[in-house]
Amino acid sequence: MDVIVSRSGGLAGLRLTWHVRVDDQPDSDDWYVLIEQIPWSEPPPLPPEPDRFVYRIRCELQDSAPASRAHDATLAERQLTGPWRKLVDLVQDRTEPERAAPTRRPTR
Repeated sequence: MDVIVSRSGGLAGLRLTWHVRVDDQPDSDDWYVLIEQIPWSEPPPLPPEPDRFVYRIRCELQDSAPASRAHDATLAERQLTGPWRKLVDLVQDRTEPERAAPTRRPTR
C-alpha cells in the first residue's frame, strides 16, 4: 500500500506531497493497524477555512490488495486530530516532500 499526503493552501498556495510505500517500512504492520483505525467515512466536522492548509490523504493499493483497503479523504488543517494527525505526522517524518508550484487563483 502507498500512502500519499498532499498539503495545499496557506498564504503562498504551495503544494507539498509526501509518499510512503507502507510495505517497505520496517513497522508496516503498525501502519496497517493505524490506517484501519482512521474513520475514513467520518472525518471530524469542521468547515474549510480561507488561507489555511488543506490535506488530501490517500491510501492506494498494490495490485493484489483488496479494494476495501483503499481510502481517500480531504481535511482542513484543524480536522487533523487523533489517528488522522498521527498518520500525517508519520508520513512526513519518513520522507521528504515533493514541491509543486502554487495553483494560481483566478482574478476578477
